[in-house]
Amino acid sequence: MRSHLLNDTTAEQYRRSVTEGVERVAAKLATTQRPFTGVTVDALAPVIERIDLDRPLHDTTAALDELEDVYLRDAVYFHHPRYLAHLNCPVVIPAVLGEAVLSAVNSSLDTWDQSAGGTLIERKLIDWTTARIGLGAAADGVFTSGGTQSNLQALLLAREEAKTRDLAKLCVLTSEVSHFSVQKSAKLLGLGPDAVVSVPVDHDQRMQTVALARELARCAEDGRVPMAVVATAGSTDFGSIDPLPEIAELCAQYGVWMHVDAAYGCGLLASLKHRDRINGIEHADSVTVDYHKSFFQPVSSSAVLVRDAVTLRHATYHAEYLNPRRMVTERIPNQVDKSLQTTRRFDALKLWMTLRVMGADGIGRLFDEVCDLARDGWRLLDADPRFDVVVEPSLSTLVFRYVPAAVTDPAHVDRANLYARKALFASGDAVVAGTKVAGRHYLKFTLLNPETTTADITAVLDLIAGHAEQYLGESLDRVAS
Repeated sequence: MRSHLLNDTTAEQYRRSVTEGVERVAAKLATTQRPFTGVTVDALAPVIERIDLDRPLHDTTAALDELEDVYLRDAVYFHHPRYLAHLNCPVVIPAVLGEAVLSAVNSSLDTWDQSAGGTLIERKLIDWTTARIGLGAAADGVFTSGGTQSNLQALLLAREEAKTRDLAKLCVLTSEVSHFSVQKSAKLLGLGPDAVVSVPVDHDQRMQTVALARELARCAEDGRVPMAVVATAGSTDFGSIDPLPEIAELCAQYGVWMHVDAAYGCGLLASLKHRDRINGIEHADSVTVDYHKSFFQPVSSSAVLVRDAVTLRHATYHAEYLNPRRMVTERIPNQVDKSLQTTRRFDALKLWMTLRVMGADGIGRLFDEVCDLARDGWRLLDADPRFDVVVEPSLSTLVFRYVPAAVTDPAHVDRANLYARKALFASGDAVVAGTKVAGRHYLKFTLLNPETTTADITAVLDLIAGHAEQYLGESLDRVAS
């Protein structure tokens, strides 16, 4: 079995195996006609269940053949231009190259003696990102597994910096369309069940600063201590961006930690056309960025950034077997000193390779393309009487629903939209997401593929309308019979 260990004697076997795998994936990408096959759980689960993991195949080719049946054939392919569902991006080739390198070398980014150059590369990228945000010379941060972990760490720091240690008094203010990880983080941090105060949004799905000011004043009157205000720069459902400068002013007035969840909107940091949409982010005390959303990186690639590096001490613990205190005085850089994780992948290498091959402008142009595409898509929807579109896009998300003129029952329209989404997924012709707006079912395009065109959007809208009309027609036939 030692023949399968990657080392100096198996380098050629590694080259052959990885090449064979890459060729399989490349062939799949080149021939994929639809984003999904439409396979069902009931059809695929028995295929995987029949595999006996205690009886290995002892052959790479056979294992790849099997993988074709259980994964590659039926995977949901984000690179296809009609995958329009969630915040999943097609990935750039330099980042995939970085993924291949980091997986093989397998550095762990917790301590210097496990990563060396990897530590310095990650630190360089953190400095690059904080400079793009404008957080100042004292800023710092660390790569994380994703936006949820980044938000959790930011709120941990905010809790530790709060004016009281009484957890029952602490509260977090955030918009009613912010990410669910805010509520999850509050629970994990031991805050009370009503600690998260939901602030209403306006017609554009942006936090109402008048309402935020009112809630901050109410907290003070009730003897509660605002621990943080979480502003969103790119909400999951709408791509909406809260009014960051005004929120920053209120946070300064009340002495409250300002966290900006820019997991989605961070692509604007590289934008050549729309950077001004996140003006005000430079006032944040902490920021979440997900490079694996709008920087076109493979999962996972995220970071939490802070204005003041000193605040990261709240995540610092020392262990004699890993990062003893003496290393601080010896100026040995250990990234575990600022991370919630211990063992951690060298995910920063993917972004490093992307910047070294494409440059920030290359990333920015790609993100600008999908933002511009969303604006074109909004115009299509706004002009199409078959659909109701909720809000003009700030980023690259469109929320809409099919609204047949002859049907007045909103619940019936809900069912038609749900049916259309499920039927479209089952067909494999396209993949779209769904959400609720004011209690009603809506559909959602999350446009993160620069290869998607307005022709794709038009075709998918026609498919949605066709499935919805089929459902409504069959419903009328059932009623008539």
